[in-house]
Amino acid sequence: MTDSAADATELVVRPVVETDFAAWKPLWDGYNAFYGRSGPTALPEDVTRVAWSRFIDKAEPVHALIAESAGRLLGFAHFLYHRSTSQIALNCYLQDLFTSPDARRTGVGVMLIQAVYARAREARAGRVYWHTHHTNATARRLYDRIADDCGFIVYRKLL
Repeated sequence: MTDSAADATELVVRPVVETDFAAWKPLWDGYNAFYGRSGPTALPEDVTRVAWSRFIDKAEPVHALIAESAGRLLGFAHFLYHRSTSQIALNCYLQDLFTSPDARRTGVGVMLIQAVYARAREARAGRVYWHTHHTNATARRLYDRIADDCGFIVYRKLL
C-alpha cells in the first residue's frame, strides 16, 4: 500500500453528497479516459452534470458511492436498479467502478463492490451484475474472486 492510498481501517464508503462534485469529477474524468472517452471523444459536459444530478436526486434509481480516506476520494461505484423478465426481484447493475491509480490493489475496489452488494441486499435485489472490457485483465482478476463470470457477451447499437 502506498502512503497516498487508504489504509483499509481508515476507508469509508458512503453515498455521494452534493459537495463531493469537485473531488468526484477528477475520478470521473480518469474513468472516462480509461475507457477512451476523453479529448475529441469526451462525454459532453451536460452528460456529466445530468449523471451527477441523478446521483443526488433521491427519486432517481441511479446511485453513487464513494470511497474516502482522510478527506480524499479514492474511488466510486455507480449503480442502478431495474426490473427483469427473468426474476421478480430487482436487478442491481453496477455501471461504473473506478479507483484512483494510487489506490489500486489496496482493497478499495473490493470495498466499493461489497458496499454495492450490501445496498442491493437492502433493496431486496436478486442479483448484482456488471460488464467490463475483455482486455481489463487487472479488474477481471478481482472480479473472478468476488463474482461469477456468467459467460455472456454484450452487444449494443448506438442510436
